[in-house]
Amino acid sequence: MQERVVKFISALRTMGVRVSLAETADAFKAIEKLGIQDRNQFRLSLRATLVKDAADLDSFDELFPLFFDANTSPPLMDLLQDLSPEEADKLAEAIRQMNERLQEMLERLARGEELSQEELEQLGQMVGVSQADDLHYQDWMSRRMEQALQFQQVQEALQELMETLRELGMDEERLQQMGYLMDQNLDAIREQIRQYVGSRIAENLTEPNREDGIDQLMNRPFNALSDKDMKILREEVRRLAAILRSRVSLRQKRAKSGQLDPKATIRSNLKHGGVPFEIKYKDRNLKPKLVVICDISTSMRYCSELMLTLLHAMQDLISKTNAFAFIDHLEFITPDFVGKQANEAVDSVLVRMPPGYYSTDLGYALRNFNSDYMDTIDSRTTLIMVGDGRNNYNDPQAETFRTMARRSRRAIWINPEPQTQWGTGDSDMWKYAPYCNDILRASTLSELTNAVEKLLN
Repeated sequence: MQERVVKFISALRTMGVRVSLAETADAFKAIEKLGIQDRNQFRLSLRATLVKDAADLDSFDELFPLFFDANTSPPLMDLLQDLSPEEADKLAEAIRQMNERLQEMLERLARGEELSQEELEQLGQMVGVSQADDLHYQDWMSRRMEQALQFQQVQEALQELMETLRELGMDEERLQQMGYLMDQNLDAIREQIRQYVGSRIAENLTEPNREDGIDQLMNRPFNALSDKDMKILREEVRRLAAILRSRVSLRQKRAKSGQLDPKATIRSNLKHGGVPFEIKYKDRNLKPKLVVICDISTSMRYCSELMLTLLHAMQDLISKTNAFAFIDHLEFITPDFVGKQANEAVDSVLVRMPPGYYSTDLGYALRNFNSDYMDTIDSRTTLIMVGDGRNNYNDPQAETFRTMARRSRRAIWINPEPQTQWGTGDSDMWKYAPYCNDILRASTLSELTNAVEKLLN
C-alpha cells in the first residue's frame, strides 16, 4: 500500500497538484493512525493532507479511484447454466450462422467471460495506451479498443441472434431474458475496458522522466500525444519542414533538365559556328500540384494538423495546393491558411465543424468533393488522402474515390493505422486501397515526415 500511495502522489504532481515532502509525511501519518479499512475515511485522510487548493480537488477525485478502487465493473453472468439442453442447442445453432469473429464474441457473452489481462494489454498496445499520460484520452482510447473488438457489429449481431432464435422457436420470455443478460455482459466488458485504460494511464503518470526527448516524441503514436507533446511537436515540425525543403529543392535543382532541346542548342551555338559546345535541355515542371483531403475528427486531428503544417511550410516547392478537411462534410480550407499557422487554421475550421463522437462520414465528404470540387483534379495533380479510412458504417463511396484517383496523376493515402486493422470495425480501407498508387503509414511524426518527403519526390 505504501508504494501505491507514493505512485498516487507522483500522479497528482504530474497533473499539477503541488504536494510537498511535509504533506507526504502527513499523509502517511494519517494512514498509520486511521488505517485503510474504511475506504471513505482513507480517501478523506489523503485528501485532507495532500490537497490544499480547492482547484485541485477534481484531479484528486479523478485519480483516487484509479489507484485505490478494486475492479468495480459489474460481474458477467453465465447464461448457459440456466438453459435447457434444447435451448442450448438452439443458441449454438443461431451462433453458428455468424462469421467466425462474431461467433467468438457472442460465445464469450453467453458464457459471461471477461477479457483476460493479456487481451487487455494487447488491445491497449494496439491503440497506444502505454504511451498516454493524459486522462482526457481515457474515453477515446476505450472507444478505439471497442472498435478493435467490433462492438457495434456485435450489437447488431445480437439483434440478429435474437431474431434467429425466435425463428427457431425459442420461448419469447426466455428470449427477452437472454437478450437482456447478453446486453448486460457487453456493458460489463465495456466498463472493464474503460477501467483498464484509466488505470494504465494513471500508472503512466507515475513513471519518471515523462519529459521525453524530441526523438522519442517523434516516434510516439499520434493517439498517445498529450496537448503538451503537441506544443513541442508544432515547433519541431517547422524545423523538419526546413530540412525537407532543402532536400526536395536540391533534388529538383539536380533534376531540372529534361529532354534535349535541339532548337535551343542550335541557337546557343551559332556563335561557335554551329559546333554544339553548349547543350540545352527542355526544363521539366517538377513542382507538384496537390489536392489534400484531411480527416480532422478527434482520432485524426493531430496527424492531419502536422501534415498540413509540413505542406504549408513548403509551398514554394509546390505549384498549387488545394486543401480540404472533413468530419461529417467537406470544407475547402485553403483560405483558412492565409496569414495563419496550421494549428490556428485547423482550429478555425473546427469552429465551423466541431468533432463529435462517431460523427465521421468520409463517404459523404467524397460526395461533396465530387459535386463541388472535382475540377481541382487533373492529370498533373497528386491526390493525397489523410485519414484512417473509418466511416462509421456509412456508404464509403468507393466508386467516387475511384473516379478521383483515375483523374489524378497519382493517388496517395496516408493512414496512421497498421494494415492489420484495416477492415476491422467500421474501417473501409480495403475498399479504397485498390485505387491508390501508394499507401503510406504515418502513425508518428517521424513516419509522417518520411511520407511527405516520399510524395514530393
